[in-house]
Amino acid sequence: AIPTIEEEDARRPNRERQNLVTEQTRIINQMKAIFIRFGIRSLRPTMRKVAEKLEDLRTAEGTPLPQNTLAELRRHLARLRVVRDQIRAVEQERLRKLAVAPAAEKKSPHAMVHLIARVLGVGVETADMLVNEIFLRHWRDRKAVARYAGLTGSPDESGSRRRERGLARAGNVRVRSGMIQLAWRFVRFQKTSALAQWFAARTADGRAGTRKTMIVALARKLLIALWRLVTRGEVPQGVVLRPAS
Repeated sequence: AIPTIEEEDARRPNRERQNLVTEQTRIINQMKAIFIRFGIRSLRPTMRKVAEKLEDLRTAEGTPLPQNTLAELRRHLARLRVVRDQIRAVEQERLRKLAVAPAAEKKSPHAMVHLIARVLGVGVETADMLVNEIFLRHWRDRKAVARYAGLTGSPDESGSRRRERGLARAGNVRVRSGMIQLAWRFVRFQKTSALAQWFAARTADGRAGTRKTMIVALARKLLIALWRLVTRGEVPQGVVLRPAS
């Protein structure tokens, strides 16, 4: 189904924020690389008043930083401030729209975001991404939901031979990566839920390879459970919800 202009426009804040966070990480890594190049390990780009400490920085040999390097660091800090202000603006505007949205419409996007964000371990950013990227669409069944997210296998069949080639990776990459990250948080914050216990039972051997494989299966199950939560009102077994605001 081709999304409408309104549906596509609703995705822009989340996607813009994701690009801004990537840009923020890039700037911070560039500054860290400069510090390491001169043997400076006591200063981090994310520290407060880092701009005021640049003049007093000394290299591993005890000499001041070169002028061109100082100027580059100041420009990095200026860009970092702009990016952080834009991230904050996107987040505040989203919260403002959620606060003024009518709560009577249960199937509205804002109502879905509020409902998903009540799940302990799920934030507004993840809830907004899931609603606008996948849950607003009409899906035939749970298999279609998992297939769109790219969380299903890609079997290679030829005659009687069948082997799995890993994830299909043909779906929405934002949903897939976001759900895998959410699955790790879900295991931490929802330890008493049936899904978290299912994951713990199948990773009892403690092997990293087993956990890596099963976290994808948990992400698929969790995505389907959240889809049923917003479409049918079915709360997953054992999942703790925050009080309704």
